Amino acid sequence: MSFIHKINKLFSKNKSNDIIGVSLQPDSLSYCYRPLNASPVCQNIAKPNISASFSALADEVDGNGLCHIVLSAGQYQIVQVDKPNVPDTEINAALKWHVKDLVPFKPENMVLDYFDGPQLSNNVAKINVVCADLTELSAIVEQVSKNQLDVALITTVEFAFAQLIPESDVATLLVCQHANEDLLILIIKQGKIFFQRRIRGLAQISHKTEEELVMGPVDMLSLEIQRSTDYFERQLKQAPIKEIQVILPMDNEAFLVRKISENTNLPVNLLSMPEGFEQYRKFPCSVGASMLSSEEAKL
Repeated sequence: MSFIHKINKLFSKNKSNDIIGVSLQPDSLSYCYRPLNASPVCQNIAKPNISASFSALADEVDGNGLCHIVLSAGQYQIVQVDKPNVPDTEINAALKWHVKDLVPFKPENMVLDYFDGPQLSNNVAKINVVCADLTELSAIVEQVSKNQLDVALITTVEFAFAQLIPESDVATLLVCQHANEDLLILIIKQGKIFFQRRIRGLAQISHKTEEELVMGPVDMLSLEIQRSTDYFERQLKQAPIKEIQVILPMDNEAFLVRKISENTNLPVNLLSMPEGFEQYRKFPCSVGASMLSSEEAKL
């Protein structure tokens, strides 16, 4: 999913082939810098505003790199709708008016893209529409450009996390979380997102003690996992999920995995980071974004 082709390319330049996966958060950003001829480096930058954050990032990477930017959850919204019965070249234009009452962005200042949803059992074609504010995205691109960096693509948390799952014909359910946001359940198969759901009420799970986790959050998350697998298998008519993987920014991550495993008949494991990024488990979105190519991100 890439918004960059929907934004005026006034700010585009060609300087470097080094990749920088940038994960935006309300009060900071994290990045994964992948130079062509050196080992990757991941860091967090906490600054009072986006301008200062990108200025600090440019200093860290010596002003070189193509930025793959991951928006925070508050900067975009995903809604699922019936696929409009129009030619593919006209879908984006039709969708602005189709979703205008479902998202907080005005049609005249909305940038959107979509990815196909799997076919439902009733043969209704669904698509997932990702919407964002054009003014906000343009401001991000402008700040990047002012600091002598380039924007290659703008994507979402869902696609950054999905990039961490090796492509396979066997579906994987991934439980993950972008910093201080709602938990996210993804089902990924053949490199594609078949299912995505945000779990409300568990944004602060990383601050829970082991005793607090077993007092409610474990059961709540286990129930949502079961609902997700049921939908995937029964409504989407897909083969059963074989494993659950977890990557959460919390000290009690392994404990949570053990407790979820007790509530399900599926193997539950900590997600292994891609080769070369094992030490950067705390930067999953930045790492995932750095692994995306422009063509892989554009749907």
